[in-house]
Amino acid sequence: MSSMRSIKIGTRNSPLALWQAREVARNLQNRNYKTDITPILSSGDKNLTEPLYAMGITGIFTKDLDMALLNKEVDIAVHSLKDIPTQLPENIEIIAVLERDYPQDVLVRKNSSQHKELHDLKIATSSLRRRAFWLKTYPETEFSDIRGNVQTRLQKLEEQDFDATLFSLAAIERMGLDVNYEHLPMMISAPAQGVVAVCGRADDNEIKEIFKEVNHRNTRICIEIEREFLSALEGGCTAPIGAFAVINDLDEVRFVGRLCSLDGKDCIETDEIFQWNAEDNFGEMMAQKIIENGGAEIMQHIKRELH
Repeated sequence: MSSMRSIKIGTRNSPLALWQAREVARNLQNRNYKTDITPILSSGDKNLTEPLYAMGITGIFTKDLDMALLNKEVDIAVHSLKDIPTQLPENIEIIAVLERDYPQDVLVRKNSSQHKELHDLKIATSSLRRRAFWLKTYPETEFSDIRGNVQTRLQKLEEQDFDATLFSLAAIERMGLDVNYEHLPMMISAPAQGVVAVCGRADDNEIKEIFKEVNHRNTRICIEIEREFLSALEGGCTAPIGAFAVINDLDEVRFVGRLCSLDGKDCIETDEIFQWNAEDNFGEMMAQKIIENGGAEIMQHIKRELH
C-alpha cells in the first residue's frame, strides 16, 4: 500500500466502538500506516427500545458496517467480536483480532442497592445468556430490559427501577470508567467476549497482508474454538451460550462451555483441557458433547420459545 493512502476504518459511533477503532488505528500507526476513522450509525444503535433477541436478526450491530465495507466506503470494519455473527456475509472475513484484554462479565449496582444480597437484586439486562446464567444460581430473580451504550445504561441504572446491571468488564476498563463492579464466578463469557476484531473484504489481499502483523495468534486460536462451538450449537447471537478458551505457551487449551435453557433450570457444561492443532475443529467437538448430553432438546425448546 502506498505510504500516501490512509486506511479507512469503519466503526460504530458509540464511545466504546470509537475506542476500539482508535486502538486498531494505533496498531497501524505503530507500523507507519496512515489511518482515517469513519463512524457509521448501526441499526442496533438506532433502536434502543426493543431487546436484541426480539429484533429477530443476527448481526444487528454489524450489518451497516458490512454494507460500508462491501461498498468500499471503508477498507476495514472494527467490531467487538462477540457482536459478529458466526456466518459472515459473502466476501467479508475476520482478517485480524487484537489480544484479548477483559473477557469477564461484572455486576454494577446502583448506589441505593449496595448492601442487598445477590439473590434479592432486581437485574436489568437484555442478554438472554446473562439472564439464564444468573437464573441458574438465583432462580427467583426479577429482570427488566435495558439497552444503550455503557454510559446510557449507567445513567438508566441510577434513574430507573432496578438494583443492578451486568456489563462486559472490557467496556468499563477500556473506557477508564470510575465504576465499582463485582466479579461473578457463576457467569461464563459470551464466545469471543473482550476481543476487538477487524473485518475486511476477502478479495482485498493488500489489506489482509498488512493485518497479518496485527493479528494476535493465541487470541485467534481461542476465539475460533469459541465461535466454532457457538456455530455448532446454532446459537446465533441469542441463545444462552457461554464459551471461554485459554491457551498456554505449549499450545495446551482449557475450554469451558455452557448451554442453558432460558429459565436457567437446564444447563449443560463442558470443561476440558486438550492439545491444540490446526487440523481439528475443537469447538465443534466440544459442542457435540453438549448436544449429545441433552443440548439438542434445550436448543429446540429455546427456538420454540423465541419464535
